[in-house]
Amino acid sequence: MDAIDFKILDQLSHDSKTTLKKLSEQVGLSPSPLQARIKKLEKEGYIRGYAAQLNYTKLGQDHIAFVQVTLSDTRANALTAFNSAVRALKSVEQCHMIAGSFDYLLKVRTNNIRNYRTELAENISSLPHVASTSTFVSMETVQE
Repeated sequence: MDAIDFKILDQLSHDSKTTLKKLSEQVGLSPSPLQARIKKLEKEGYIRGYAAQLNYTKLGQDHIAFVQVTLSDTRANALTAFNSAVRALKSVEQCHMIAGSFDYLLKVRTNNIRNYRTELAENISSLPHVASTSTFVSMETVQE
Protein backbone atom coordinates (compact mmCIF):
# COMPACT_ATOMS: atom_id res chain seq x y z
CA MET A 1 0.00 0.00 0.00
CA ASP A 2 1.30 3.38 -0.97
CA ALA A 3 -0.13 6.91 -1.15
CA ILE A 4 -1.75 6.25 -4.54
CA ASP A 5 -3.51 3.14 -3.23
CA PHE A 6 -4.89 5.17 -0.33
CA LYS A 7 -6.09 7.85 -2.79
CA ILE A 8 -7.81 5.18 -4.87
CA LEU A 9 -9.54 3.74 -1.79
CA ASP A 10 -10.58 7.20 -0.61
CA GLN A 11 -12.07 8.15 -3.98
CA LEU A 12 -13.86 4.81 -4.43
CA SER A 13 -15.28 4.95 -0.89
CA HIS A 14 -17.00 8.22 -1.83
CA ASP A 15 -18.07 7.24 -5.35
CA SER A 16 -17.62 3.64 -6.43
CA LYS A 17 -19.36 4.28 -9.75
CA THR A 18 -16.86 6.88 -10.93
CA THR A 19 -15.34 6.21 -14.34
CA LEU A 20 -11.79 4.97 -14.72
CA LYS A 21 -11.02 8.13 -16.67
CA LYS A 22 -12.19 10.42 -13.88
CA LEU A 23 -10.54 8.31 -11.17
CA SER A 24 -7.27 8.25 -13.10
CA GLU A 25 -7.31 12.07 -13.20
CA GLN A 26 -8.02 12.23 -9.46
CA VAL A 27 -5.18 9.90 -8.47
CA GLY A 28 -2.64 10.76 -11.17
CA LEU A 29 -2.43 7.42 -13.01
CA SER A 30 -3.41 6.40 -16.50
CA PRO A 31 -6.42 4.06 -16.72
CA SER A 32 -4.47 0.84 -17.40
CA PRO A 33 -2.20 0.87 -14.34
CA LEU A 34 -5.11 2.24 -12.28
CA GLN A 35 -7.29 -0.71 -13.25
CA ALA A 36 -4.45 -3.11 -12.33
CA ARG A 37 -4.14 -1.47 -8.90
CA ILE A 38 -7.90 -1.69 -8.31
CA LYS A 39 -7.88 -5.41 -9.21
CA LYS A 40 -4.95 -5.93 -6.81
CA LEU A 41 -6.76 -4.06 -4.01
CA GLU A 42 -9.82 -6.23 -4.61
CA LYS A 43 -7.78 -9.46 -4.68
CA GLU A 44 -5.93 -8.56 -1.47
CA GLY A 45 -9.20 -7.80 0.31
CA TYR A 46 -8.82 -4.03 0.72
CA ILE A 47 -11.95 -3.63 -1.39
CA ARG A 48 -14.58 -6.12 -0.23
CA GLY A 49 -17.24 -5.10 -2.73
CA TYR A 50 -19.38 -2.31 -4.08
CA ALA A 51 -22.83 -1.33 -2.90
CA ALA A 52 -25.61 1.05 -3.84
CA GLN A 53 -26.53 3.75 -1.34
CA LEU A 54 -30.28 3.47 -0.98
CA ASN A 55 -32.74 6.26 -0.28
CA TYR A 56 -34.45 4.76 2.75
CA THR A 57 -36.96 7.60 2.99
CA LYS A 58 -38.28 6.79 -0.49
CA LEU A 59 -38.30 3.10 0.43
CA GLY A 60 -40.27 3.79 3.61
CA GLN A 61 -37.50 2.34 5.78
CA ASP A 62 -36.13 5.47 7.43
CA HIS A 63 -36.84 4.65 11.08
CA ILE A 64 -33.50 3.92 12.77
CA ALA A 65 -33.04 2.71 16.32
CA PHE A 66 -29.81 1.87 18.08
CA VAL A 67 -30.18 -0.94 20.56
CA GLN A 68 -27.84 -1.68 23.43
CA VAL A 69 -27.92 -5.40 24.17
CA THR A 70 -26.68 -6.97 27.38
CA LEU A 71 -26.24 -10.73 27.41
CA SER A 72 -26.78 -13.05 30.34
CA ASP A 73 -23.73 -15.08 29.32
CA THR A 74 -20.61 -13.85 27.53
CA ARG A 75 -18.66 -17.09 27.22
CA ALA A 76 -17.51 -18.06 23.74
CA ASN A 77 -20.42 -20.39 22.97
CA ALA A 78 -22.99 -17.77 23.99
CA LEU A 79 -21.32 -15.10 21.85
CA THR A 80 -21.20 -17.46 18.88
CA ALA A 81 -24.90 -18.30 19.29
CA PHE A 82 -25.86 -14.62 19.53
CA ASN A 83 -23.68 -13.64 16.55
CA SER A 84 -25.14 -16.35 14.37
CA ALA A 85 -28.74 -15.54 15.28
CA VAL A 86 -28.43 -11.76 14.91
CA ARG A 87 -27.04 -12.16 11.37
CA ALA A 88 -30.36 -13.74 10.36
CA LEU A 89 -32.41 -10.64 11.30
CA LYS A 90 -33.07 -8.58 8.17
CA SER A 91 -33.84 -5.44 10.17
CA VAL A 92 -30.42 -5.42 11.87
CA GLU A 93 -28.27 -3.33 9.57
CA GLN A 94 -25.18 -3.37 11.82
CA CYS A 95 -24.10 -5.30 14.89
CA HIS A 96 -21.03 -4.37 16.93
CA MET A 97 -19.59 -6.12 19.98
CA ILE A 98 -18.79 -3.39 22.48
CA ALA A 99 -16.23 -3.11 25.26
CA GLY A 100 -18.17 -1.31 27.97
CA SER A 101 -21.21 -1.52 30.19
CA PHE A 102 -23.20 -3.53 27.61
CA ASP A 103 -22.24 -6.20 25.11
CA TYR A 104 -23.58 -5.28 21.66
CA LEU A 105 -24.82 -2.24 19.79
CA LEU A 106 -27.29 -2.88 16.97
CA LYS A 107 -28.42 -0.50 14.26
CA VAL A 108 -31.99 -1.51 13.43
CA ARG A 109 -33.91 -0.16 10.44
CA THR A 110 -37.70 -0.43 10.14
CA ASN A 111 -40.46 1.63 8.56
CA ASN A 112 -41.94 3.02 11.79
CA ILE A 113 -41.87 2.85 15.58
CA ARG A 114 -44.72 0.31 15.74
CA ASN A 115 -42.85 -2.14 13.53
CA TYR A 116 -39.68 -1.49 15.50
CA ARG A 117 -41.50 -2.35 18.74
CA THR A 118 -42.63 -5.66 17.21
CA GLU A 119 -39.12 -6.37 15.92
CA LEU A 120 -37.68 -5.70 19.37
CA ALA A 121 -40.27 -7.79 21.21
CA GLU A 122 -40.46 -10.77 18.85
CA ASN A 123 -36.97 -10.99 17.40
CA ILE A 124 -34.23 -9.00 19.10
CA SER A 125 -35.28 -9.79 22.68
CA SER A 126 -35.60 -13.46 21.68
CA LEU A 127 -32.01 -13.75 20.47
CA PRO A 128 -29.90 -16.25 22.42
CA HIS A 129 -28.73 -15.07 25.86
CA VAL A 130 -30.30 -11.57 25.68
CA ALA A 131 -30.78 -10.34 29.24
CA SER A 132 -31.80 -6.75 28.51
CA THR A 133 -32.02 -4.12 25.79
CA SER A 134 -32.13 -0.35 25.71
CA THR A 135 -33.30 1.60 22.67
CA PHE A 136 -32.17 4.97 21.32
CA VAL A 137 -34.22 6.29 18.38
CA SER A 138 -32.40 8.37 15.78
CA MET A 139 -33.96 11.77 15.20
CA GLU A 140 -31.89 12.58 12.09
CA THR A 141 -29.03 11.04 10.16
CA VAL A 142 -26.33 13.67 9.93
CA GLN A 143 -23.62 11.55 8.30
CA GLU A 144 -23.34 7.94 7.15
